[in-house]
Amino acid sequence: MLAGVLHGAKDIRLEQAGMPELREGMVLLRVRRVGICGSDMHYYEHGYCAAFVPTRPFILGHELTADVVAVATDVKAPFVGTRVTVNPARNCGFCDYCKTGRINLCRATIMLGSASTAPPTDGAFAEFVTVRADQCYALAPELADGIGAMLEPFTVALHALQRAGSVSGKKVLVTGGGPIGLLTLITARAFGAVPVALSDVVGARRQTALSLGADAVLNPADPNLCEQVRELTGDGFDFIFEASGAPPALRQSFRLIRRGGTIVQIGTLGTADVPIPANQLMAQEIRFIGSFRYGNVYGEAVRLVTSGRVNLAPLVSEVYALRQLPAAMARAFAKDNVIKVQIDMDASGE
Repeated sequence: MLAGVLHGAKDIRLEQAGMPELREGMVLLRVRRVGICGSDMHYYEHGYCAAFVPTRPFILGHELTADVVAVATDVKAPFVGTRVTVNPARNCGFCDYCKTGRINLCRATIMLGSASTAPPTDGAFAEFVTVRADQCYALAPELADGIGAMLEPFTVALHALQRAGSVSGKKVLVTGGGPIGLLTLITARAFGAVPVALSDVVGARRQTALSLGADAVLNPADPNLCEQVRELTGDGFDFIFEASGAPPALRQSFRLIRRGGTIVQIGTLGTADVPIPANQLMAQEIRFIGSFRYGNVYGEAVRLVTSGRVNLAPLVSEVYALRQLPAAMARAFAKDNVIKVQIDMDASGE
């Protein structure tokens, strides 16, 4: 099969790779559409992602829509021919975390397209991939392939909102206007937050946020930022979702949160320690919580999108063929009017 294999920083090659093995409990998928994630971009730019350093070349990609083309003999569902979206994180199902519903914290998780395991686990920038049967969620015929491939990043935002608690009627700020930040914005709006603001240093991203329904946008570099926040909120935001992964954005969140408010860290901050104002955390009873990947939210995510309560279509910016993968990766780094770049496996690229 044809696959995009990462060999190192800025070195992704289209190669013929061996077909994945169909093992017990697994299904073989023919990939239809796959999105380029921030972690894929980190691997491409640096050759590694945070603490995850590949021990061999491997196939990236974990946001996908696919067709089930074969199942192991012990698999009852999904059936061959089913079009599915996929939870790319395969937890063990047996540890205390899994048994108590915190599957995203399972230490034995195997993630598609990731060097979190040694050797790395191949992903979906390929014509075929295998996953465990229970990682698959059937898609309604009316949901386009591009929407199915957006469900994985949507679940990141949905999990963060669940970690925070009810935001209905609350003042919310999202820091960072990348795909996860924008998805968090539209999810907070869907759950009744008002006003919902987004901050980003890039003007094009602020304009995109407005087009997606943000009540206000903020430039974190503006010297009058605190005054603007007071005019918008009074005493500060009830909830801040830090989705940029930038240490200055996290530090600034403590200036913009109200007493008793909640800061949710979604963005990956890297491996270096980031100082936070612990005394303020204590004296103002600020809740500071982490949100990692996604828990048991895939079924809910599929229902929200299928019902039309959440519209993911505006976030798909551009679509390339697999043979254009290097160009697609380069385009994904652009910050001007690009939210999500996807690969259409059926496109010729000619």
